[in-house]
Amino acid sequence: MDGFLHALSAVSVLLMLMSVGYFMGVKGWMTTREKRFVSRYIVNIAVPCNCVVGLLDNLSHNDLAQAGLLVASGVLGVGVTLLISTAAAALLHLPRKRWGVFVAMAGLSNTLFIGIPVCTQLFGQVCMPYVMLYYLANTIFVQSVGILLIERSGDRPASRGGVTGFFWDLVTKPPILALLLSLLLLVADLKLPEPVMRFAEYIGDSVSPLALIYCGFILYELGLKNLRLMPGLPVMLVIRLGLSPVICWLFCMLFGVSGLARDVFVVESALPVVSQVPVLAGAYGADEEYAAAGACLSVLVCLVTVPFLMLGLG
Repeated sequence: MDGFLHALSAVSVLLMLMSVGYFMGVKGWMTTREKRFVSRYIVNIAVPCNCVVGLLDNLSHNDLAQAGLLVASGVLGVGVTLLISTAAAALLHLPRKRWGVFVAMAGLSNTLFIGIPVCTQLFGQVCMPYVMLYYLANTIFVQSVGILLIERSGDRPASRGGVTGFFWDLVTKPPILALLLSLLLLVADLKLPEPVMRFAEYIGDSVSPLALIYCGFILYELGLKNLRLMPGLPVMLVIRLGLSPVICWLFCMLFGVSGLARDVFVVESALPVVSQVPVLAGAYGADEEYAAAGACLSVLVCLVTVPFLMLGLG
């Protein structure tokens, strides 16, 4: 019960921080312009700093073999979840504008804006290497399968960059660059200078509160009026918040991943809809309202399911 009560306490903190973003939206203190700034700062500056500190402080040269197994288990877990989501969408006979949106929502997790605050609240900063390794596994699918699914559901053409464009977009993302740099330093058994690490730690500490304030504003922006169970959304929530962590746990067991690494991966796999889905649905002409409803509901339901997940993990 200690883990359950700790998770309840952590969730209450997350909810309070999200309420700040919602309140700022209501008062007009935060608008689309500020949201864009916060998003760019988090993804391009704060998360890379957090990644560097988390990996270099908590992993060593000898841990790299386990890192490869972790990424492999994460990739397979996300891949199988997407396949099951595809089968569920077919069985539900969803219309074309919702089909790809449903699969992307059910199969892909919000590993940054929700994942980092949730995991650091539950496990502390020592979890950051595992958060970033799961982020790598998840974002490979977000950048490829996720975009393709939503594009196929929409009625607006998208520019195609091919395989080269996909890999360029993937490896030029600042969090991925920070991850690769940190892994290279670990391979070479090198450390960054102390002033650089202290700077990165200060900047990285801003990720969790700002990410939750951002998510609170997103809830305000999408609107509570969208919180209704459209056809298929209950099944999406079951896959995203219930089945996905079970699949992740099974692959962790298969690859011999245990302890903190397993727990972080399971929690990361049981988080809300990835934040890009509503944005991409609007950009490609898919069902944006459906995506917004799924995103809102998954965030709120996740606040209930995470404590029970922690109880299951013991």
